[in-house]
Amino acid sequence: MIRSLLTAIIAVWLALAAPSAAAADLVFAITEGITYYQTNKEIAARFQPLTELLARALKRPVHTVVVSAYDDLRAGLARQEYDLAFVHPAHVALAAIKAGKYKSVAWTTGYTDYAVSLLMNKDQSFTRLEDLRGRTIVSPDPDSITAAMLRAMLRDQKLGAADVKIVTTRYQDAVPFYVEYGFAHAGATAAKAVVQSWTQKGGKVLLSSRPVPIKQMIASTMLSADDEQQIHAVLLGLAQSDAGRSALTVLGYKGFAEPSREDEEKAIAWLGL
Repeated sequence: MIRSLLTAIIAVWLALAAPSAAAADLVFAITEGITYYQTNKEIAARFQPLTELLARALKRPVHTVVVSAYDDLRAGLARQEYDLAFVHPAHVALAAIKAGKYKSVAWTTGYTDYAVSLLMNKDQSFTRLEDLRGRTIVSPDPDSITAAMLRAMLRDQKLGAADVKIVTTRYQDAVPFYVEYGFAHAGATAAKAVVQSWTQKGGKVLLSSRPVPIKQMIASTMLSADDEQQIHAVLLGLAQSDAGRSALTVLGYKGFAEPSREDEEKAIAWLGL
């Protein structure tokens, strides 16, 4: 009788423990871009309050992984190693979406119309992109979303590698230096602060690109529909609670918005993904 009772108790314990054992960590990858000065530790700290809110809503631990190298991120997305990913470089996020491995859960407010501006000195007489044929353009890192958009701009005007020379510098705020001191005839940047500083000093903007959304929150297509809905609700509802507003303050973003599949498809086509 005692043995039977113990067997029954163990069976009940195992049944109760099973859901907890199944509640594996949700893996949350973060890639904040390579053309700005930020350490992985700083990035992880900024996302910590949001991570805690997601864990509370999902009722399971959320494990964050800061992935700095874009190729490492691409490999992880291809293998669907991440349940959720916050991706700054839109061309990487959109490629994963096109491949059917991920889908957008939310866009970052204030980054849905990211546009590249071509800076030039005030004494330059360029009026169109065609005027840069045979000249030099400086852009951030060649695998940045800014550089990807610049290449799309050039393709639109049938300008290839033999028509325009592109030199690169890793950081966005180094672009004006190249233009100011004659190392390039124009400079590509999408950093609004850089553009504003340039024009306030008398510099000119030749033209700006069509906008694309960046800083997408994407979820693996292997993630359960319930988890995806919970994440979506947390992200879009952050501004509605004290805890959410506090998380946004630490994060440095205004909030998250509903994604547009139509706009994503247009961006995928334009970027040539």
